[in-house]
Amino acid sequence: MDLVVLFGHAHWVVKGVMFLLAAMFLVGLYIIIFKMLYLRRAAGASEQFLESFWKSRDIENIYKTAQALRDSPISQMFMAGYTELAKLANDEALRGDREGNLANIERSLRRAQTVETTKLESMVPFLATTGSAGPFIGLFGTVVGIMLAFQEISGKGSAGLDVVGPHIAEALIATALGLAAAIPAVMAYNYFTRRIRVLRSEMETFEQDYLNIIKRHFLR
Repeated sequence: MDLVVLFGHAHWVVKGVMFLLAAMFLVGLYIIIFKMLYLRRAAGASEQFLESFWKSRDIENIYKTAQALRDSPISQMFMAGYTELAKLANDEALRGDREGNLANIERSLRRAQTVETTKLESMVPFLATTGSAGPFIGLFGTVVGIMLAFQEISGKGSAGLDVVGPHIAEALIATALGLAAAIPAVMAYNYFTRRIRVLRSEMETFEQDYLNIIKRHFLR
């Protein structure tokens, strides 16, 4: 009943299921660690940028801070809006079109928000797929293992533990691997979804605040 021996004598279908689930578990573990660090950096950098944004009265200093805090999705939105504002300020033909200029800046902010949201959500759907499909893949391996056990019983005319034990063990291992891959993936997916939702809410709030400031001070 040694695990290595059981895997070595397992049916190729069960082996394939075990390999797939092990790969899903390892990839999911990598994504969990990577996204946890990435979201922590994004949240910390955004907090620093917002503190600088509201304290400073010099837009050039804010831009320099945004360049230093590139992990912040909010700072990237600010840089996109700042770049668009600088283009409009240098184009004399567009200076009088207040509504058009404001719409251009709003589009640049929305575009930057979409890009940053895509970055935040990247690889997270794999966790959802693992969480939903992992148990069923493990269940498929379980069914195959039980079918093989019944075939052994039919072929040898005996239902002793030495006959059905290895195949039942293979089936249970497949089930365990499915749960091992799915449970942390589901928990991490829910956690990351909540963190990303908070960051998206902060980006949407910043967009409105940024547009209001531009209306009051730059597009009068």
